[in-house]
Amino acid sequence: MTVKRSPSRQKLIQAALALFTTQGITETTTRQIAERAGVNEVTLFRQFGNKHGLLLSALEETEVFAAWAQNLAQEAARMGNLEQALWEYGEARLEALELMPEFVRSLVGESGQYPTQNRQALGRELAQANQSTAQYLTTAIQQESLSLRIPPETLASLLNSLLLGYVILKLTSEFHQLWDSREDFLAHVVSLLMLGAVAQSPGSDAECAPKPSAHEQRVTPEIPAIPPIAVSDLPASVVHNMFKQARVDGPQSLALIYVLFGSGLSAAEVVQLQRRDYQGDRNQHLLQVPNAPSRQVPLNQWILGKRYGAPNKNPLSQWLRSRKDDQPALFILGDCPLALPDLEACWQRCAPDPAPLIVQAQQTWCIEMLLRGMTPENLSLLTAMSLAELEPYVQHARVKRALEQAIALDRKPGGSTTDGAIPRP
Repeated sequence: MTVKRSPSRQKLIQAALALFTTQGITETTTRQIAERAGVNEVTLFRQFGNKHGLLLSALEETEVFAAWAQNLAQEAARMGNLEQALWEYGEARLEALELMPEFVRSLVGESGQYPTQNRQALGRELAQANQSTAQYLTTAIQQESLSLRIPPETLASLLNSLLLGYVILKLTSEFHQLWDSREDFLAHVVSLLMLGAVAQSPGSDAECAPKPSAHEQRVTPEIPAIPPIAVSDLPASVVHNMFKQARVDGPQSLALIYVLFGSGLSAAEVVQLQRRDYQGDRNQHLLQVPNAPSRQVPLNQWILGKRYGAPNKNPLSQWLRSRKDDQPALFILGDCPLALPDLEACWQRCAPDPAPLIVQAQQTWCIEMLLRGMTPENLSLLTAMSLAELEPYVQHARVKRALEQAIALDRKPGGSTTDGAIPRP
């Protein structure tokens, strides 16, 4: 029988997912969910019975995991390369899982406490996600006319199991030291799957090559290069208009836009900030990055040529002064910490149509810092990105600087050279 999806039901499911993501399932109460959804707690019990019933409905009706790969078929068709498809999928899945650490910890650590129905629903969602992944990989395989030693479904199962295992290890054992970085892990996963799953065609160079010696067989295969990420900083006019719209939207919206464009923090880092993480005086304003004791970032006063902060005040300090609550979170919604969906909603309200991606705020900050003269090494310290990850930013900044120089040189020739000749150095 089809479940009637009333507005209150959808509000409760969305509120539950937001709180499960930021707090975990155990720490989230039915009262918090009801307050966030703006409905009576009795309505929650009437609709779902209890919190586990709500979790079951959230898994079944929102298809949390199955939605992961459904929009990737076009990407696979566009790139036409299995190696890149594996990398792009792995990077996107790890990033998505790492944005909801408490939810992942709860699903894994507390699953033994769930009713059988919930565990079965979770299994169905993972199976559906695996089917979507297999379809995504099949598109890339067909583009290259490759032959596999194993079915695409098995390849998808191996890939998803490795990705989930990595995230579980990372979130439950902070000092495992198994991999230098996410990129290091992904490079080995892609290399392993490409070497083990793809069959060489008869007569190919690999097929005809001499067999390696026992010593050579023990040599680690070459790690594939990290595909470059797409860097797209926003024009100054767009950023300044977003500040104007945020000012209309309210003090917290203005503070959020200010932190996004003025600190270089990611959206996931912004929603984890606590009041204690903000340190300001007449000389500087700093943010302590959550879960990174040795990492601080400055809050810029100047953003793309306009001043939004001063030694004694800025949009963030003004937002904090206006608050009458005692919540420890830096940004809030009602009595709860602001969650990623809430930040996305604020971004959408302040952004032009069509709205840019929220990750472009961090990219805009990074490019501006490089154009102002910051070295990639120092930018790496502030962002926790490796130099390899920052290379696309460095190249993008060089292109922008070259364009600015070319535009500056496009003027009427002066000095003693009047015949169009190039002056001698």
